[in-house]
Order: sequence, then C-alpha cells, then structure tokens
Amino acid sequence: MNGLRYGIAAAAALLLLAALWTFRPAFSPSAPERSPEEIAAEIHRNAIVIDTHVDIPGFFGTEKYDPGLRGNPPIQVDLPRMREGGLDAVFFIVYVGQTERGPVGYAQAASEALAKFAAIRRMTDVQYKDEIGLALTAADVRALHGQGKRIALIGIENGYSIAKNPALLDFYYELGARYFGLVHNGHNDLADSAQPQEKFADRPNGEGGEHGGLSALGREAVARANDLGLMVDVSHASRAATMAAIEVSRAPVIASHSAVKSVHDHPRNLSDEEMKALAAKGGVVQIVAFDEYLHPVPDEKKTARRELAVSLGFTSLDAIFAADEAAKAKFADGLAELDRKYPRATVAVLADHIGYAVRLVGIDHVGIASDFQGGGGIEGWSHAGETANVTAELVRRGYSEEEIVKLWGGNLLRVMEEVEKARKAR
Repeated sequence: MNGLRYGIAAAAALLLLAALWTFRPAFSPSAPERSPEEIAAEIHRNAIVIDTHVDIPGFFGTEKYDPGLRGNPPIQVDLPRMREGGLDAVFFIVYVGQTERGPVGYAQAASEALAKFAAIRRMTDVQYKDEIGLALTAADVRALHGQGKRIALIGIENGYSIAKNPALLDFYYELGARYFGLVHNGHNDLADSAQPQEKFADRPNGEGGEHGGLSALGREAVARANDLGLMVDVSHASRAATMAAIEVSRAPVIASHSAVKSVHDHPRNLSDEEMKALAAKGGVVQIVAFDEYLHPVPDEKKTARRELAVSLGFTSLDAIFAADEAAKAKFADGLAELDRKYPRATVAVLADHIGYAVRLVGIDHVGIASDFQGGGGIEGWSHAGETANVTAELVRRGYSEEEIVKLWGGNLLRVMEEVEKARKAR
C-alpha cells in the first residue's frame, strides 16, 4: 500500500514538473529593460532622419571642403559623420547674404547662388554619386533611403537671389531647389525681415517694416513657388511677412529653421500666433538647434565671439572656411573657451522648444533642423555624428516611435507631397 502511495506521489510530482516546464515563461525572470539609448538607436535606424537646414560655403565640394571626407571645424556635416550619426537627408542651402539692392548686388547674388547649386550637384552627380543622391520629390527621398544612400535636397535662403524677377525661380527649381526662403537678415524686395539691418539701407525698422509684410513682388513670388511645387519658407521673415505668406499661399508653408518665441523671446523665433497659422495651413515648423535662439546668451559672450571673429578676418562663412588650419584652430579653441565660460544650450533645451510646439499645434506640424555651418550646434548635437542624441532625448521625454518618425522627417515629407500636388502645369 505504501508503495502505491509513493508511486502516486512520484507521478504527481512529475506531472507538476512537466506543468512548470510547459509554462516556464511565467516563472522566468523578466528580460532587462532597454535603455533610452538602445530604444532610440532602433527608432533612429527605422526613421528617415532629415535635417532641413545646413549651410555651405561657395567652394563646397572642393579640397577646402570635401564632403566625402571627415572634416575639421568649421565643418559639421560630411558623409562619414552623416552615416555615423544616422543623418539620412540634408537640405544643403543656397544662401546669399543681403547687400545693396541694385544691378551689381543682384548679379553678385545670382552668381553666388549658381555656384552653390553647381557645388551640390557636383557632389551628388559626380564626386559621390554612389553614396548620396539628389532628391527632387518625397518619393525620391524614400527611394534613395531604401537604397541605403544618403540624401541631398536643396533649399534657397534669401529671396534676394531672384532680384526682382520671380521667373528666376523656374530656373532654380530646375536646378533642384525644393524650398524658397523669402528673406534673411535685412529687408529685401520681397519681404520684411525679422532682423532689419540698417547698413543695408532698410526702410522703417519698426513693426510696420518696409512692406508691411510682403510686397506685391513677394506675393507674386509665393504664387510662382506654389505653381512650381516649391515649398515657401518663412524662417527669418517678420511676423507680418510670415502671416501674409501663409495667407496667400495655396499650399502648406514651412519654417525651415526657427525656434519658439514663448520659450525664448528672440526676434527670429515664431510666436504662438504664427505657429498656429502655419499649422492650420498644413505646414511644419522645424525647431532649430541654434544656441542663441534656444536660450539667453549673455552680451559678453556675443561681443567676445564677434571680436574673436573680426580679429581673424572671419567676416563671412566663406572667410572661415578659406582660412588656414592655424586660424581655424585658433577660432575653434576660442569658441570652446567661451562655451566653457558661458555654456551652450543643450539637447534638452531643444526638446523643450519641440515639446512646446507639439503641445501648441500638434505632433503633425513640428520637425527638427540644425543650422549647422550657419551658427547652429548645441551641447549634445554639435555635428552630424551626434544626431542620434536628439532621438535619445525624445525617447526620454516619452515620445513614441511614430511621433519621433514624424518629427525627424515624416511631417516634412507630407508637406513636400502636398506642395507637389498643388503644383500647376506650366
């Protein structure tokens, strides 16, 4: 009898062990949670990461700035660091500075613009065509990304480059431009600037500006951009010019590199009113990693930085890039010392601006830009190789993968598609 009991007990024990083995996941230790950096790395790989504003000098694509090689300061964007940082696509900028309005100034501006178009096309069509391609549509961006290539797009900064002839937009569009920034620092013939410059003989610098926003020529330029399928960009525009451009455009409008006025009150930053109007039109504001736009910068730092640049003859972006290595190193060391004394904004501050904009206008109308090589760069995102740090901060803030994909380029691609649809046959 005892043997029978022992046999039954043994059988029961075996059955229990078998049950525990069958349902072992319920009893196994839970898998360790992934860090924000690990989660961010996966999201970053899955997203199409687009930076909507990177400035270039006129000799981009030469030995002074070879985008295929890892560069020293002031270079912040090159193909090696784009790959390392998971930066998939960049709008390289055809920027011209504002000077006197007249035949000489207009001719010089057009010449500088064409040199930059040629440099970008040389990179994509000749020098590094197996590594980076030029995208002309949102579909091109997705196709090139699927091929594992880096992606170049072209934006124009400062409508001064079309002089008084909106028909020049047709030519620039054919060369690859896909957004058109109306104005820069200083009023031009199209629009009032958020930062008037008296040295360029700007007319009234008050709220009314020179044109009260957009001139008749500016409205014509917006209409022509709509007809072409060229995104209109209001970064650098005055509040009145921004509101007018949004009103008269029949397609969504972008702010390619701006920050939030309610977080930091800077003339270049967008008010709640402007962001709401832009979103209502279907547009997107690309929050920019530019120190002075993100947080207060002491006047002492601005003065010291300006004096350092002048002492080295660095009066323009081209002058900085053209300098010898010793002068560049001295400038970089001087800036680093100033940053130690007066710390730069961080990726967390950038995320504060992003968060405010998202809460105000919704996740579908916000994106990200660096303004690298045009003054951009903050602690944690100082060059293309550090791009994933922004994604990690967004993960720490609780953004989902879907939301981060939208911020990093999904929203911008949607706007590109809507602007393409609004295009009129010529």
